[in-house]
Amino acid sequence: MVNEIFTLDDLRRILREGAGTAEGTDLDGDILDAGFEELGYESLALLETASRIEREYDIALDDTALADARTPRDLLEAVNARLRASAA
Repeated sequence: MVNEIFTLDDLRRILREGAGTAEGTDLDGDILDAGFEELGYESLALLETASRIEREYDIALDDTALADARTPRDLLEAVNARLRASAA
């Protein structure tokens, strides 16, 4: 399923499917500016998340965008920028 916009709900779903949810973490709360490490997601979990996003949305995220994404907001911006670029 491809959307024009990658939303926080999309990210929540993919995080849960790929890496699960850390005990004590509420992904349904206000997580936009929480650090991924604070949410219980380490680099391997984020690589899995990026891989799932790339497959589902048929885009390629560059390594810099992923490395620079410290929060869900950062990752949403990177994915949406890539989606806009691929639609152009």
